[in-house]
Amino acid sequence: MKVLVTGGAGFIGSHLVEELLARGHEVHVVDALTTSARANLAHLEGNPRLRVTIDTILNEPLMDAAIGAADLVFHLAAAVGVNWILERPLESLHTNLRGTDVVLGTADRHRTPVLVASTSEVYGKNDSGPLREDDDRILGSSQMSRWFYATAKAADEALATAYWQERRLPTIAVRFFNTIGPRQTGRYGMVVPRFIGQALRNEPVTVYGDGQQTRCFTYVGDVVKSIIALAETDSAWGDVYNVGRHAEISIADLAGRVIELTGSESEVVYVPYSEAYASGFEDMRRRVPDVTKLRQTIGYAPDTPLDEALRRIISVHPSSTAPVS
Repeated sequence: MKVLVTGGAGFIGSHLVEELLARGHEVHVVDALTTSARANLAHLEGNPRLRVTIDTILNEPLMDAAIGAADLVFHLAAAVGVNWILERPLESLHTNLRGTDVVLGTADRHRTPVLVASTSEVYGKNDSGPLREDDDRILGSSQMSRWFYATAKAADEALATAYWQERRLPTIAVRFFNTIGPRQTGRYGMVVPRFIGQALRNEPVTVYGDGQQTRCFTYVGDVVKSIIALAETDSAWGDVYNVGRHAEISIADLAGRVIELTGSESEVVYVPYSEAYASGFEDMRRRVPDVTKLRQTIGYAPDTPLDEALRRIISVHPSSTAPVS
């Protein structure tokens, strides 16, 4: 099969590309390297079934040719990370909204199925749980850049759903819940690589807020396995799925696990949101996925234990010099 992966040089995208190649598929990556890195694909560059194009998905002639030649599209290209969104809100909105519009519109012309990557951010401040795919979204003010990403990804999902309902273009939207793994960078605000880097350098591990907010962290290998399985399941098309691990941990406890697993001498330091982000920043106290629909559809849901995922990340971190405990 010929597969196009937009954002294929990103954290999740590069792991997806790796798995698709291992399964014998031909893979074309289109990535502008905005929040990703060519180095993520360096170990795959010699594979004759891999083609990499460094360009934006807003290049419509390029996307027409790429999607026209593909049997399936995994659309992962997006501006990601809290810090990046807050610092470049207009660029982020343009990429996330216009980019998905280009991908879906082009796919519709060629009748090419598209799996669209979304996020648990679409639930906004809804901290009930576990969250089902049809639960309400609760967002803050439309004037706050904090909610721009959630708004854009919800619009992406709406576009995908509309193309399915009105045009019968096969689409799937998947909501990722805090995916973690090797190659993820803390540069754009991702908490696990930031904690691990700080701990391995014996620096203070900085927890924003009171640390009692909880999240569910999902190993990237489980995410890749899930989305490939969804794309291979006929009944999955035309729907939205949570993709995450149903086990929550507070951010304070996460910091403690990272310190213990790295054998670090770091101490936890709490930083008020007002110092970490712009004034008025809002966070969610809890975000837990209900993965019943995913499990019923593909017979599987992410299950790698958090400690195991953390050990895998620590073992390949550039600052790591000794086996983890």
